[in-house]
Amino acid sequence: MANLFTRIKNIIVADLNEVLEKKEQKNPIGLLNEYLRQCEQEAEKVRKLLERQYTLKREFAKEYAEALAMAEKRQHQAEVAAKAGENDLEQFALEEAAHYTDRANRLKEGLAKAEEELTALEKKYDEMKHRVKDMKIRRMELMGRENATRARYHMNKILDNDNYSGESYSRFKEIETYLENLEGKINQSYYRSTIDARVAQLEKKLDKEA
Repeated sequence: MANLFTRIKNIIVADLNEVLEKKEQKNPIGLLNEYLRQCEQEAEKVRKLLERQYTLKREFAKEYAEALAMAEKRQHQAEVAAKAGENDLEQFALEEAAHYTDRANRLKEGLAKAEEELTALEKKYDEMKHRVKDMKIRRMELMGRENATRARYHMNKILDNDNYSGESYSRFKEIETYLENLEGKINQSYYRSTIDARVAQLEKKLDKEA
């Protein structure tokens, strides 16, 4: 039965990988965006945990300082009571001092552990931020290549395919025809306006040669 479940699991994983591969081939940037959103969500979770860890560290530090101060206070009170011969008061103060000392030691260990975990979380959060940033850069690179590929494809269809009858090509041909006609009109106008002067120059040149 275990083998059957293992085979079923492998089939499901294989089918899922196949779906992801097809999706990646069809829309690689879309899949990258999906991964990027997931990474950003995970990074946000770590950021919130990091904030909680900062708060926890501050609470440990505060409690530790208070316990240490109370231990020192009770120890001083025990010394005062001993000098005054108040044995019961001295004993109570010593027990209180021991209790606060024990608490301070526990809090000190907790503070050290909190600082250690905070350092680990900071490192992980920095790594995740770098990963998200790298993925965004990767997305820009892919988008740039995809955009350039699409641009070359459309330009080649317009400029290299004489049989292409799309709207963009028709517009290009329309403009080219207009420019050719305009050039012809300008040339005719130029010849018309300069013909008298040019013919007169030719006549002078022929007279000199004669």
